[in-house]
Amino acid sequence: MSAQHPRPLNIAILLNSYRSPFITEIRDSYVRSLAAISPETKLSFFYPAEHPAGHFPDPDAFDLIVIGGGNADPRKKHQWILRVHRFILDVVANHPRKKLCGICWGHQTISMLFGAEVVDMSSPELGVTEAKLTPAGQCFLPRVAQSNNGVVRLQQHHRRAVGTRPNGFHELLAGHQAFLSHNNAILTFQGHPEKDARAAKMRIRDASRWFGTDMADQRAITDLVCQMEMQHDGAVIWERVLRWVRETVV
Repeated sequence: MSAQHPRPLNIAILLNSYRSPFITEIRDSYVRSLAAISPETKLSFFYPAEHPAGHFPDPDAFDLIVIGGGNADPRKKHQWILRVHRFILDVVANHPRKKLCGICWGHQTISMLFGAEVVDMSSPELGVTEAKLTPAGQCFLPRVAQSNNGVVRLQQHHRRAVGTRPNGFHELLAGHQAFLSHNNAILTFQGHPEKDARAAKMRIRDASRWFGTDMADQRAITDLVCQMEMQHDGAVIWERVLRWVRETVV
């Protein structure tokens, strides 16, 4: 296949939610977001939290492995979480040129495995928020830097965060919200480029336990819905991720 028409990418996505009633909708949000910008990209889904022995891709069969979001604390020692940890470390050690991308739980997990601290947030994030590009982030995401005055807007859904920079990574977004490894093999985002408003609104009730929001308060719910329906940079991020997958590991 010519350089103008490279072969389609083959992507493995780990969905790290334990007994989640939303797992199908989470999967579908990846399908929608990636099909919108690259319909030829092939997606395969894996569910390590749902299988007693784990459920992991063969790294040699994929161009990119996404460590997706999850509903458990990545610091816990549950066996399925430890299996995910071992899988990531095995890919890094034995497939050093394989591209890995962590999203939300995956961002926290990868960061922790490289020496960062994961912390509980005093105020969780829900809906579209902004994060400022660092100088390294402006180089990595020049299109966003030029069009958005140096900020990235993404859907958020998390009550834990990365508190320190992992070893061997550049910080792309201020507040430890995105990292790129020095060797260009691992990329992580706290935000959700795969999540659209439809997927975000499935979890609107989390505002009750996270913020004490009265779900009968129509004004408060309307404000939350508006925040989830804000424009965001998910598609631009995915376009950059797909280009990055084809870049050289150094």
